[in-house]
Amino acid sequence: MGSKHRKGMERRTFLKSVLGAGAASLMAPSLLGSRASAQAAPAANAAARYARSLDWAGPLTPSTRLTASHWGAFLAQVEDGKLVGVKPFGGDRAPVPMLQALPGRVYARSRIQYPMVREGFLKKGARSDRSQRGAERFVRVSWDDALDLVAGELERVKASYGNASIFAGSLDWHSVGKLHNAPTLLRRMLGLFGGYTDNTGDFSVQAAMTILPHVTGNIEVYDQQTAWPTIIENTDLIVLFGADLIKNNQIGWTPPDHYAYPALQAVKERGIEVVSVDPRLTDTARFLDADWVALRPNTDVALMLAIAHTLYTEKLYDEAFLKRYTVGFDKFLDYLLGKSDGQPKTPEWAAKITEVPAATIRDLARRMARGRTMLMGGWAIQRQDHGEQAPWMLVTLAAMLGQVGLPGGGFGFSYHYASGGAPAANAPVLSGISAGDNPVKTAIPFAHGVSDLLLNPGKTVDYNGEKVTYPDIKLVYWAGGNPFSHQMDKNRLIQAWQRPEVTIVHDIFWTSSAKFADIVLPVTTTLERNDIDNMSEYTNQYILAMHKAVDPLFEARSDFEIFAELSDRLGFGRKFTEGKDEMGWIRSFYEEARKQAKAMKLSMPDFDTFWETGYVAFPVPESAKQYVRYGDFRKDPDLNPLGTPSGKIEIYSRTIEKFGYDDCPPHPTWLEPAEWLGGAKAKRYPLHLVSPHPKYRLHSQLDNTWIRDWYEVNEREPVWIHPDDARARGIAHGDVVRIFNDRGALLAGAYVTDRVRRGVIAVHEGAWYDPDEPGKPGALCKHGNVNTVTMDKGTSKLAQGNVANTVLVEIEKYEGPVPRVTAFEPPAQAQS
Repeated sequence: MGSKHRKGMERRTFLKSVLGAGAASLMAPSLLGSRASAQAAPAANAAARYARSLDWAGPLTPSTRLTASHWGAFLAQVEDGKLVGVKPFGGDRAPVPMLQALPGRVYARSRIQYPMVREGFLKKGARSDRSQRGAERFVRVSWDDALDLVAGELERVKASYGNASIFAGSLDWHSVGKLHNAPTLLRRMLGLFGGYTDNTGDFSVQAAMTILPHVTGNIEVYDQQTAWPTIIENTDLIVLFGADLIKNNQIGWTPPDHYAYPALQAVKERGIEVVSVDPRLTDTARFLDADWVALRPNTDVALMLAIAHTLYTEKLYDEAFLKRYTVGFDKFLDYLLGKSDGQPKTPEWAAKITEVPAATIRDLARRMARGRTMLMGGWAIQRQDHGEQAPWMLVTLAAMLGQVGLPGGGFGFSYHYASGGAPAANAPVLSGISAGDNPVKTAIPFAHGVSDLLLNPGKTVDYNGEKVTYPDIKLVYWAGGNPFSHQMDKNRLIQAWQRPEVTIVHDIFWTSSAKFADIVLPVTTTLERNDIDNMSEYTNQYILAMHKAVDPLFEARSDFEIFAELSDRLGFGRKFTEGKDEMGWIRSFYEEARKQAKAMKLSMPDFDTFWETGYVAFPVPESAKQYVRYGDFRKDPDLNPLGTPSGKIEIYSRTIEKFGYDDCPPHPTWLEPAEWLGGAKAKRYPLHLVSPHPKYRLHSQLDNTWIRDWYEVNEREPVWIHPDDARARGIAHGDVVRIFNDRGALLAGAYVTDRVRRGVIAVHEGAWYDPDEPGKPGALCKHGNVNTVTMDKGTSKLAQGNVANTVLVEIEKYEGPVPRVTAFEPPAQAQS
């Protein structure tokens, strides 16, 4: 037997043992336990306890209820009507420790208990002092009064200004479930009311999902990736560009099954080489013993251009692939070689920009060309000024290597999220409630547009070849999100938030968004209502029953119930509900999937049996484990063209050329960011701040539970700082520090570590905003919300994405008494 064939047999045998169903249940401690903190042990021990408990196979008992979350499916353990613990679902391959915090989330002190109205608004309505939002006391009102007030404001604004003056802000993370989808329910109600100004795009991946359809004809960031078993069997080198797979695969838009963790264990045990290009040494890089290329932030494109220059000049590129499967390489080549601008993109040129040695760049290019290489791009590399360029350049690199469509080669943009790369099950599609039609056709680019919209009525902006004119927004309605956590440039948002006449928020907790609202309606957690969902948006291997575990606390109601009652008041209640209650909708989603399953010759039990058992499992065919993205395209590009105008990978886009944007050229280009360590502003603010997703939260979710004890430093969000940078500023591990620039300031707890390169600091996004002067623009955040200093501008005229990672700051030890954190305390309440 030849050595190559023998190696393949060994890998296939290994895959069966490691990636088999349930075989990875012991992976969580080794993968999730690695963290740069003294509190690693609690997380690892928690994961180990969960891994040992995977013995449940249903049906449910009276004391347990199967339900699900963004961290996975689990059994809610209930005693005397109270949630006392959780136990993971047996189909979860590597349960994560954050499940432990879910009971604390239900019983958090920060729960909104009753409908509340800002005191000034209750007295004066739209004539109230809007500068008091975020500072003023609230008054408790009855549900009838609250709903009458909301319905009245909607009718008043519609009659006075028209439906376009109503903004449905929610378009971000919300609770899992096909029915209780707050942003969808909000749009359903407002659509029946006559319409609303909407958002378009995706806050997380706006730049990538806008540019990549021009390049490959697909959004890519949510598409099926080449299957992990194929990578493990065929790949020689994985190059991670800003992708931390271990940390980010803990979560999913739908309940994840954590397939990525046994896959990563297999990568490690097979000895696949890994390179991590990142200003931080990530958990993934540490676990996989990756070579760390610690470049300056926002210089990924310069690095990739120099790799491309080496591939071309050393004849390591695949000329035949470029000719058959791509268009525009000749025009890009003129830029790469400096013919169009006088600057060849050599490794020496890139070394000055990236501070990565030229020899390292050349070596990486040669390694990439030596064997089968998979390029894995994280979403972080497109959250920067000109963020469209990095994904485009990554695809161009993959095309030059000529391995797109080959097993284990090419590129992917979703391996670091929700187990992208997991083989897909043969399963029906589980539908959800529809948002319906919106008679108003105005939609703003979400990531950058919210503050810009509110501050600049009548302004026209470019967006992906179109012009969008902002309407004059008088009413903001937000349900299922937390804009005061995720929107850039907090102080600009506060000023913008003072412009509308009324702001309405549905929330579970007294988040900063709720505290800045005029009318606040308390909603239930997923554990206080019934729902249904898929497990894993990539595999769809299970349909899960999400059982109500406990009765709603205080006066909380589900978003569905709230919007149904509002629809009644507004005269279209029957159209909103279609005559179905909560369980009626859930049953209808299941029965529709059951019809599909029958046509696919798949077996599904009747609804009542499913609801009692708690789940339905679907088979994963062997063919799915060998799925290769763009495999069909490679076999025959004429019969399987891409969705681009040429049907091929477009390294040069004539569509973008026609747009004529000065900040998004028609081929991948290095463009100097608005703020970076090589720019003039670095003399005043010499540290580049990056804001990765947190390890033990989902954005701001869970920050109000005891789990923050695992990561906070001195009761603040940690800031990673290199020992040399800390020493130069007299900062010691554990100090409270002030991070600041022209846009704002925040306090954080110093975590001194060499896991971040010199000149860079890292503060994870999602800490609850906690101003020392509530409601006031420019207030100091006492707790560490990074968006008090981030920049609110679009990536370019093409995508208008967010540039969260384009930030320069300075840091200093905080002198004087350290203020008490009050982020998780309810606001003051006035007597009604």
